[in-house]
Amino acid sequence: MGTEAWILIALGVICVLLVLAVIGIYNKLVALRNRFKNAFAQIDVQLKRRYDLIPNLVEVAKGYMKHERETLEAVIQARNQAAAAGAQAAQNPGEPGAMQSLGRAEGQLTGVLGRLFALSENYPDLKANQNMLALQEELSSTENKVSFSRQAYNDAVMQYNTSRETFPAVVFAGMFGFQLADLFEIEEPGQREAPKVSFG
Repeated sequence: MGTEAWILIALGVICVLLVLAVIGIYNKLVALRNRFKNAFAQIDVQLKRRYDLIPNLVEVAKGYMKHERETLEAVIQARNQAAAAGAQAAQNPGEPGAMQSLGRAEGQLTGVLGRLFALSENYPDLKANQNMLALQEELSSTENKVSFSRQAYNDAVMQYNTSRETFPAVVFAGMFGFQLADLFEIEEPGQREAPKVSFG
């Protein structure tokens, strides 16, 4: 075997190793992208549960809070906007515009729910209503699940983005269509916490 043959073999081995490295990078990015999309699906489940609870909460409160119609309507409107933003984000989890819209809508919903709960403190019969207490417990549990799911999603997005931005993956990520994913954050600092749902 001549020198040229050894050079061709060495180049062939290098090409095979490069192809295998690119395949490994691609597969890792796919796995990480699927992980954060799955994490968003868990958020989506909890948000839908939350959206389903809110109309029941408003119906129970409506009987007691006859003079608070504006607040009750604001809760339903914010719920509908958040549900629409959630549906849009579920179509493409991590897409910056959709995640920002969802964060804003969730912030507004949290704000109006906070107002509803603050007003409900003025209605002792409402605070003692068994349906309201059960809904309060379910909503509180759901809020906690949303919070944990959001944390898991943000962790998965951070891991995906970090892998996407590190060398050598950064060289190939754009070519293969791996875009940066956005975190799910509530934008207004005063609304970062779950609404207080205490009627007792």
